Amino acid sequence: MRKSTPWLLLAVAVVFSLVVAYPYLGLDVHRSRIEVSGGLHYGVLVTHILTAAVALILGLLQAVPKVRARRRIHRTVGRCYLAAGVLPAGLTAIPVALWSGRLLTQIGLTTAAVLWLLTGALAYRAARRRDITAHRDWMTRNYALTLLAVTARLLVPLLLLAQIPLGTVTPGELGQKAASMIPVGQTLAWIVNLAIAETLIRRRHRRSAPSGHPRT
Repeated sequence: MRKSTPWLLLAVAVVFSLVVAYPYLGLDVHRSRIEVSGGLHYGVLVTHILTAAVALILGLLQAVPKVRARRRIHRTVGRCYLAAGVLPAGLTAIPVALWSGRLLTQIGLTTAAVLWLLTGALAYRAARRRDITAHRDWMTRNYALTLLAVTARLLVPLLLLAQIPLGTVTPGELGQKAASMIPVGQTLAWIVNLAIAETLIRRRHRRSAPSGHPRT
């Protein structure tokens, strides 16, 4: 990986977070991109979006070599990532999912939120035990779940375009069908991300494993 790559990805994460969070920065319920039922619903939604953005940015900040090389900074950023990002975003994701009224969203995003919190807790426990390998593996899985929103926004248009050759949707109907494909894209996103994370973890383990085994 080039030295500039983590910085480029971090810049993309910041821009993406600003685009997603911008309508909510003014705390104007009428600008919400998601239909809300009241002040509590809107407050929980805003908390989820803003803290998820914190997790997205801080998670990529951890990939910057200069941050990783400084143990104290790396530890502090990691704790902020979990405490100010994953924990509040994961907890608020559950009611947001349940309030959506869509069964697939309720099941898919609630499952993702629970896994997000669980992998974060396991990553923190491994760090406390100074099990660096396990900590890195759990953080890889955790950040794969953090990227759910990014992957979902890539998958939804791809899923829509894939239906055109099948004749199930016409180009003129793409906008109308987009809303119905969002729950599918969200659920597939975290499944795909975790599959990729597991592939990366196994590849990393193979590279670090001894090349040969002693004879018995």
